[in-house]
Amino acid sequence: MSGTLNKVMLIGHLGDEVKLHYFEGGDCVGRFPLATNETYTSKKTNERVSNTEWHNIVVRNKGAEICEKYLSKGDMVYVEGRIKTRKWTDEKGIERFSTEIQCTDFTFLTTKKDKQGQPTNNNSAEMRQDNAIDEKDDDLPF
Repeated sequence: MSGTLNKVMLIGHLGDEVKLHYFEGGDCVGRFPLATNETYTSKKTNERVSNTEWHNIVVRNKGAEICEKYLSKGDMVYVEGRIKTRKWTDEKGIERFSTEIQCTDFTFLTTKKDKQGQPTNNNSAEMRQDNAIDEKDDDLPF
């Protein structure tokens, strides 16, 4: 194999509401924190130990609007994407880094509608987002 792979698959709970930011021209970006948990039994103490890892999820355009509409804090979602590290200089002149998951696909596992007693169709085309980062189709035959 002569290439590299940058692919992330996560199932977790939203730690906050989806926050949208609109740009000139109508494009938008949505951001939300996603918590994943790891639980194991400590061999030393024989106690259950639980660790939470937080991930910064970034979703763009129509996918961001769909996420804002259907997801809320605590909802469970499957996210697929790639890791991206951003670098910037803050107002004090210090270089900062942020690692994000650039979402390319998602599936809602629980949503706002579930909490309101309305059934949710997780296979709905509206609830899935493919290639959210505006990539051009490739010429692969499959």
